Parts: sequence; C-alpha cells; structure tokens
Amino acid sequence: MRKLKNSELDRLSVEDFKHSKKTPIIIVLDNIRSLNNIGSVFRTSDAFLVEKIYLCGITATPPHKDIHKTALGSTETVDWEYVENTIELVEKLKAENCKVLSVEQAENAVMLDQFTPEVNTKYALVFGNEVKGVSQKVVNTSDNVIEIPQYGTKHSLNISVSCGVVVWDVFSKLKGLNVEN
Repeated sequence: MRKLKNSELDRLSVEDFKHSKKTPIIIVLDNIRSLNNIGSVFRTSDAFLVEKIYLCGITATPPHKDIHKTALGSTETVDWEYVENTIELVEKLKAENCKVLSVEQAENAVMLDQFTPEVNTKYALVFGNEVKGVSQKVVNTSDNVIEIPQYGTKHSLNISVSCGVVVWDVFSKLKGLNVEN
C-alpha cells in the first residue's frame, strides 16, 4: 500500500465546503477552557460536515492562535457563533425542533452504541467543561443524554476525543439511514 499525497485526497475548497450539504448535526460547547480542544472540535466538525458550532459561556472564540494551531483553518469553513447562555441556546434549538443531546454520564443515559438517530431530525450535541462536564441545568433542559460506553479504569475522555467519537458515530448512523450529506 502506498500512502496518498495531499493532492490525492480530493479535499473540498473553502468555497465548496461552504456550499456543500451539511450533516444535520450542531455542536454546542458548554464552557470549554482549553483552546486546543476548541480547535480540535473545529477540525472534527469540518471532517464530518457539521452544520454549526455554538461556543458558549467561557468558551473562547476565533481568531486565537491556540485555537488556530489545532483547527488548521477549519474556523474558516465551519459556521460558528458565540452565545453566552447555554440554557437559552438549548431552549432556542428545541423550539426550532432540534433534538438536544447532552454527552454526559447520567442516570438513564442512552449508551452511544444503542443510540439510533431518527431520519429528518437535526441533532445538537452538547459537550461540557473538561472538569465538570455538561452543567446539570443543561442536562435537565436537554431532550436526552448520550453516554460513551467506557470499560477501563478512568471512565473519562478528553472533550475533543469525546466529540470525535460521538460525531463519527452519529454521522455514520445517519449515512446508514441514507441521509444525504
């Protein structure tokens, strides 16, 4: 096997990305402290044609050199918006018929491997602070909670890793439902 060159990867231009049909996924970052994590979420969102990222609370916004360092230009492709109050955003998204799913360890959470997305449904995935996770008030306001099954001793993943795992899983399942992207 031969590794592919960058020129062989059939990458979209920024303009083509902006005009492409997006995956019906929105990312909500609830008080993320690490600028590198924010940048990584942008890259993951670019990779899977995420519709939009909302940066809430203390979550920093582009342009910032530490976000740029890990985002590698994806802050220019993925639509994003800063919203101070996560609860108000969640309520607004729900009013727009978006299903809001907090990614957290909680009672009665749906394990990610058991989650089945619905056709013609837009999902907002809420990821929380590196120490405290998604706030309890946001969990309470969400439509449901998704939990990533973990089998080792730590039961904790970095927020950018969690985002990659969940977005890939939901993206794959939506593709399996023949949802056009």
